[in-house]
Amino acid sequence: MNQSTNTVARRGSSEAVFATNKLIRNTYMLLSMTLLFSAATAGISMVTNFPHPGLLITLVTYFGLLFLIQAFKDSAWGIVCVFALTGFMGLTLGPILNLYVSHFANGTELIMTALGGTGAIFVGLSSYALATRKDFSFMGGFLFAGILVAFLAGIGAAIFALPTLSLVVSGMFIILMSGLILYQTSAMIHGGETNYILATVTLYVSIYNLFMSLLHLLALFSGRE
Repeated sequence: MNQSTNTVARRGSSEAVFATNKLIRNTYMLLSMTLLFSAATAGISMVTNFPHPGLLITLVTYFGLLFLIQAFKDSAWGIVCVFALTGFMGLTLGPILNLYVSHFANGTELIMTALGGTGAIFVGLSSYALATRKDFSFMGGFLFAGILVAFLAGIGAAIFALPTLSLVVSGMFIILMSGLILYQTSAMIHGGETNYILATVTLYVSIYNLFMSLLHLLALFSGRE
């Protein structure tokens, strides 16, 4: 009886490990493809001088696509929606990058530094969470509240042109997005997230906001406008 129970337990454990590894593999594969696609649309947007659609259209489209991703998360249409979201974010990123290139003597350097810093933070935090397998689920409430506050503060800073508040928001987003990377990676390991489409979107949004916040701070402190 004990031997049979142990066999079932080992089989269940092996299946759980296989499912987790598959989730992580699919997530990082889709994330890689969406990042490349987003970079491509950002490049096209920069070359063609695509105009920024504005804050309102950006937010409506962003949250509308998030809603569609949630609705189709268990079908192939969910993947289509993910590429639509990341492609759109790339298009809106292009005009912003052009602004940095044209307004700062070291604009290209700032962009590459922010990109490198984003990559280093993401790889470092993801590797740490995967290697230690620590459970960061306790951060969920703090991250949700913090992101909501930072998001609203960011809108206020953009509407009322408050540079000091914008600086604080960027610092908050760097901390919050770093925490979100740990939280999401931990959730994939410990079963808190079982859908690779949703996991991909969370990590993509974390990387995007981390990059934008780093770029903003680097530009503010570069002193080479």
